[in-house]
Amino acid sequence: MYQPAIERALRVAHEAHAGQTRKGGDVPYVLHPIHAALILSAKNASEEVIVAALLHDVVEDCEGWDLERMELEFGARVRSILDEVTEDKSLAWEQRKQAAIDHVPHLSAEALLVKAADKLHNLSSLLADLRTAENPEDVWRPFTRGPEQTLRMSRVLVEALVQRLEADLAQALRSALEALEAAADSGPAPPRSSEA
Repeated sequence: MYQPAIERALRVAHEAHAGQTRKGGDVPYVLHPIHAALILSAKNASEEVIVAALLHDVVEDCEGWDLERMELEFGARVRSILDEVTEDKSLAWEQRKQAAIDHVPHLSAEALLVKAADKLHNLSSLLADLRTAENPEDVWRPFTRGPEQTLRMSRVLVEALVQRLEADLAQALRSALEALEAAADSGPAPPRSSEA
């Protein structure tokens, strides 16, 4: 069914993230919020939650968009969700990630869903990159804190999230994290055969 707010959010995400790519690749960044929104759509999330998932990195990472503008375009509920999930980029990475973890028990149900879908897609896409990489070190290179610190903070965040999530989304997060940790521990991928 056509939902004008979701279409507007898709357009904003596409325009705001234009020219941005995911870490270490040429994948357009906008695919990340689209995947987060798809995860939540499959969970029958509300229109506001899906819109917030599409826009969850715009205020944080894109010029020209702030919470006030989001409220004007998409309403107070979407603004509130975005306010809850937007990280303060003025903080150091460790402080920013710890603040996000500390805030999980206080997230609204809607913001919790957006945060969970964001993390689930990040873990899943990183896992896919590791599984297809000729050299896993290339996958981790854009992560300035390296695999150990990145995985440690991911584990703490996932543990906080699953305490409040419904069983299937909690299990999806746990499974993605465990698979990512196993892939990270397995070392370099074996050489690829040139045979088809």
